[in-house]
Amino acid sequence: MDTSDHASNSPLPARRSGPSRRAIGIAVVALVIALAVAVPALRRHSADAAQASAHAAAPAAVPVRTAHVAQRSMDIAVSGVGGVLPVSSVTVRTRIDGQLDRVDFKEGQDVKAGQVLAHLDARTFEAQVQQIEAQRANHAAQLANAQADLRRYNDLIKEDATTRQTLDTQAATVRQLQATLQNDDAQLSYARVQLSFATIKAPISGRVGARLVDPGNIVHTTDAAGLVVINQIDPIAVQFSLPESQFQAVNAALRAGQPLRVQAIDRGTREVLGNGDLVLLNNQIDVATGTIALKAQFANAQHTLWPGQAVDARLVLGAQANALTVPSAAVQRSQDGLFAYVVGTDNKVHAQPIEVSGSADNLSIVGKGLSAGERVVVDGQYRLAPGALISETPAKSDETGAAGMAGQPGATPEAEAARPVAKSGARS
Repeated sequence: MDTSDHASNSPLPARRSGPSRRAIGIAVVALVIALAVAVPALRRHSADAAQASAHAAAPAAVPVRTAHVAQRSMDIAVSGVGGVLPVSSVTVRTRIDGQLDRVDFKEGQDVKAGQVLAHLDARTFEAQVQQIEAQRANHAAQLANAQADLRRYNDLIKEDATTRQTLDTQAATVRQLQATLQNDDAQLSYARVQLSFATIKAPISGRVGARLVDPGNIVHTTDAAGLVVINQIDPIAVQFSLPESQFQAVNAALRAGQPLRVQAIDRGTREVLGNGDLVLLNNQIDVATGTIALKAQFANAQHTLWPGQAVDARLVLGAQANALTVPSAAVQRSQDGLFAYVVGTDNKVHAQPIEVSGSADNLSIVGKGLSAGERVVVDGQYRLAPGALISETPAKSDETGAAGMAGQPGATPEAEAARPVAKSGARS
């Protein structure tokens, strides 16, 4: 066998399988790029997760509005529930029986004292006056004749032409006729008064109500309803009551000798409807209710007060200088009494028990528990608990006053004292 031929016919060595160097290079570059993108993203994710964890651990601040405790001069006042009533009220009734002939007023009209309101059929009363006038004229003529006879008898007695008895009898006749004439005068006056009652006049000035009888009806003195009711509404009165525990304070203020001011306040809108003076402190305390009745009188030219209207009456007993005040919305009530949420320097709140001695114009006078300059929460208390962190919420654009402005940075009690108090919806 030829060895050379054997060598020439043997197979060639096979080539290695797998990625080429070029493919491996591309893969390495792609991996480097991917790592360059992923590592910062992972770092940001870790940072965000750490920040979120920190936020979850820290309590969220509760948005509220605050005000400062301020010193100012305040009225010392007490309030009670009252009702408006006319100073005078008269039911106009007929004083004689007869037919209602004419009505000379309009329902709801203002009338003056002495103004004619209605007329009754007066013909019967006119006839009675005429009858008595005729009777009186007859008796007057008889008296004149008797007096003439008496003068003649006086002349005759001087000449002994008549007896003393005749003279005395004639003198008695004259006196009898004089008495009869006096009786006629009295009857005539009575008849004329009865005739005047046929014209019904207003006994007081005021406003008439609804007409209770129409013309053509027969009216009687015993009719309970009468013809119409007149109420005097300018001036007008407010009657209200206070607890007997406040009697001594009211009595002491009255003894000072100055008129006590009273405000009539609408129970819904809290608008001041009138300012008047106290005219009555009742002479006894109602033992059944433990209250004492008072009455105030108001000028009422604009008729803002109306009989039967329910109002709150605010009686001012005096003034207190340098009183500690907070918006009334800051005062909260618990089973342990009154308190306010006070904000500390770390913007955390604590519940501070307080005593309130009075209130006026949406401000409460604090007797104990607070100091001037302290910051209290006036809105948002329902979301608070002692130790809660708070943040100041700016006042709405349509709200002005201490409750909204006092929470702004830099607000001072002196600045608040010059500002009106905004109404707040916080519970109290």
